[in-house]
Amino acid sequence: MLASPGARSDALRRRLRPRFAGDDGSASLEFLTVGMILLVPLVYLVLALASIQAAALGVEGAARQAARIAVLQTDDGASASSVERTVRVVLADYGIDAGAATVAVECSAACDEPGTRITVRVSAAVALPLVPQALAGSAIGTVQLDGIATHTVSRFTGPS
Repeated sequence: MLASPGARSDALRRRLRPRFAGDDGSASLEFLTVGMILLVPLVYLVLALASIQAAALGVEGAARQAARIAVLQTDDGASASSVERTVRVVLADYGIDAGAATVAVECSAACDEPGTRITVRVSAAVALPLVPQALAGSAIGTVQLDGIATHTVSRFTGPS
């Protein structure tokens, strides 16, 4: 006569029970160990992505505001200093080191002529969170972000 499936599993349990009798409480220890191994990198990933996204918004905003300022200025010397000052202020608002940022302004024609397209490029290296100071200056501990904005000088702009 064949044994029922339930009887077979009971017999198997009785045979294996002495082998695993010493495992009491190990499930919680395994859960904590695996949980920490998975949780710590996940939390760091969230922090790093949030930091990079905030810096990307800052760099893009700095480029956009600098392009707006550049199209309003008619004097090249005043325009360059206004663009630099705008970029520094916006980056400081986002907590980005403005001293490490680079700004490039390009004009499709003379920068003060109506219809000219002015492009501002802002590049900044942003340090990842919780990275030691020794690695923060290298390519390992930083992320390079670029923001580009283009605005057109109004055709109604003219000498005042």
